[in-house]
Amino acid sequence: MSDIYFPAEDSYLLAGVVKKINFFNKEILDMGSGSGIHAKTILRQKIKPENLTLTDINPLAIKYLKKNFPKCNIIKSNLFENIKDKFDIIFFNPPYLPEDKKEPKSSRLATTGGKKGSEIINRFLKDAGNYLKKNGKIILLTSSLTRDINWAGFNKKLLAKKKLFFEQLYVFEISEKNFFDE
Repeated sequence: MSDIYFPAEDSYLLAGVVKKINFFNKEILDMGSGSGIHAKTILRQKIKPENLTLTDINPLAIKYLKKNFPKCNIIKSNLFENIKDKFDIIFFNPPYLPEDKKEPKSSRLATTGGKKGSEIINRFLKDAGNYLKKNGKIILLTSSLTRDINWAGFNKKLLAKKKLFFEQLYVFEISEKNFFDE
């Protein structure tokens, strides 16, 4: 099993967006929590920890999260597999890089989103609407290296971007399209 994903440029870009969101009285899901950087940012707003659900597929991350965020809801889950509730806000810094066979297997779980980089994001988006409350939002990080994201059924608004040496990172606010958006 791979190590826990600790913050890098993508995490810090998303954390900068998270700082600006009002989480008061909101039910929040942090998908793929890793080391909990976004949980720390949210909890600084003095929200109730029980309103924050942290998930990860990595058992080492789950153990780390339980130790460091004991009052939050923590669920080991492959995307929405073990999620039952609906949320006002779901945020996700997914594995988004296209597959690179040269990358060590131990780090691929946290970085590789499939052959094109979009497979995990597309699986997430396919199910995400079922876990959003009415008027709920998704905050999602993507990369210019990620190809073929299926945005069907969603409105998206660019919240932040950052140019790196070999890619551009983007943070989008996503909401479900409704009949009147057409």
